[in-house]
Amino acid sequence: DTLVKLDILGHDDPTVIRMLEDITGIDATEIPLDEPETMKIFSSTESLGVTPEQIGSVVGTYGIPEFGTKFVRQMLIDTKPTTFSELIRISGLSHGTDVWLNNAQILIRDGIAELSEVICTRDDIMIYLLYKGLEPTDAFTIMENVRRGKGLTEEFEKKMVKNNVPEWFIDSCKKIKYMFPKAHAAAYVLMAYRIAYFKVHYPEAFYAVYFTVKADDCDIATILKGRESIEHKLKELENKGNDATAKEKGLITVLEVALEMACRDINMLPVDLYSSDAVRFELTEKGILPPLS
Repeated sequence: DTLVKLDILGHDDPTVIRMLEDITGIDATEIPLDEPETMKIFSSTESLGVTPEQIGSVVGTYGIPEFGTKFVRQMLIDTKPTTFSELIRISGLSHGTDVWLNNAQILIRDGIAELSEVICTRDDIMIYLLYKGLEPTDAFTIMENVRRGKGLTEEFEKKMVKNNVPEWFIDSCKKIKYMFPKAHAAAYVLMAYRIAYFKVHYPEAFYAVYFTVKADDCDIATILKGRESIEHKLKELENKGNDATAKEKGLITVLEVALEMACRDINMLPVDLYSSDAVRFELTEKGILPPLS
């Protein structure tokens, strides 16, 4: 007569960071969170030494947790973040429901509000309403209602208008269905940024670990043939559009990272019966050596 519900979510990032630390000897907690070259990959491909034309992306976030998907890459292009706090805001926007699409995206695009002003996480609502002079209990209750997708009551809307809360802010609250807490977004971005640091400064280690941990679908034969082969396969898969299977969509993600790796002149070697590890991609002087598995 007791119901137990467990949310057991997999999380690869700590594994990735531990492996990167082991390979490079760098302590991830010492990585500065305002390192300029790392920050650049969220708005350009410059610090990777490749062009957008080569890799098919204006930003350099392939393989970075939370920032590598097409959806979030488009958000990065729209918002052009230059600070760590802006990355946290983008993470909040990307994990909410009806927070970015048809909401903050339009406000930023039309110049009604800046990235620093739009609602990104739950905390933004309460803090802003307190700043505008609402009672703490009201500010908290409004935040809770909005983050659960319940919108605003007439009474609360009147209080917001009375305290000069702008109309766009009130409309934005009405559209939201679900919101992320800021601490959760900060934890995700902290992990992502550390991994991005390794991608910029220790690329061989980054790609070896990426293929070990993330690449469930890996077409090693295509990758071994080099850049042109990867580009050809990517076009073939992308042309399938919505007809692509889940496995093929996963393969697109991996091949995008492989193409970028090839453009950065990092080689993938053939499997070697005597030198390959059982399960890990390893670094050698000539390139990345795939595992036997």
